Amino acid sequence: MKISSKGLDLIKHFEGFSAKAYKCPAGVITIGYGSTYYENGDRVKITDVIDKERATELLLGITRFFELEVDKMTRDDITQEQFDALVSFAYNLGSQALKGSTLLKKVNKNPNDLTISSEFSKWVKAGGKTLQGLVTRRISEAKLYTTGKLDIS
Repeated sequence: MKISSKGLDLIKHFEGFSAKAYKCPAGVITIGYGSTYYENGDRVKITDVIDKERATELLLGITRFFELEVDKMTRDDITQEQFDALVSFAYNLGSQALKGSTLLKKVNKNPNDLTISSEFSKWVKAGGKTLQGLVTRRISEAKLYTTGKLDIS
């Protein structure tokens, strides 16, 4: 599967755009739409600068990695919106976080399990602190997963 425009819009909205590299709340150097490394595997450096066009190109390239990872980890009968929500989750937290999660276990047992929604909300901390931005993102991912509706207002 490939991420849809809804999924990309979700990622772009919550990552935001930054032309200049910065340290995210977890202390990781980030640029563009939440990219921490480039397509060739090089890490983003604090001195790096990027424009929106390159940031979108980088987002698409890095997202492809997460599409493949999520596709490998999940059942073949999940919906596009469920896939999009999981790719957004993995893009933000890393595919290893998803791989070891109860969220993934529940998805693979029954992708329509109503308790899956609450699994997203367990992932709202960075640097040991609950961040409102992550709370809001997880709510949006859960809503996209469960209802198919993108809510980024």
